[in-house]
Amino acid sequence: MLNWTDQGIRAVKEAPKRIQAARERSKKLGVEIKQLFLTSGEFDLLAIVETPDANNIVKWALVSGADGNVRTRTVRAWPEAEMVKLISELP
Repeated sequence: MLNWTDQGIRAVKEAPKRIQAARERSKKLGVEIKQLFLTSGEFDLLAIVETPDANNIVKWALVSGADGNVRTRTVRAWPEAEMVKLISELP
């Protein structure tokens, strides 16, 4: 989940270029941006990302924030099949 900073919203017309650059940079960090949504409500954007290593998400969030255009909030999500497996393993 991302929110524009003051800097980011002032230059919102440049967002498509920044998004493309973010996709390329993400790949170098081992993160794939699967989908990006413009949202209403508490957050301005929602990025669905995947990576084989959760540490890559931390790096991605730090690099994304360092540009000064967005602030990030990350959430780890488990697909339904993994959720069912985890629950089945409970004592």
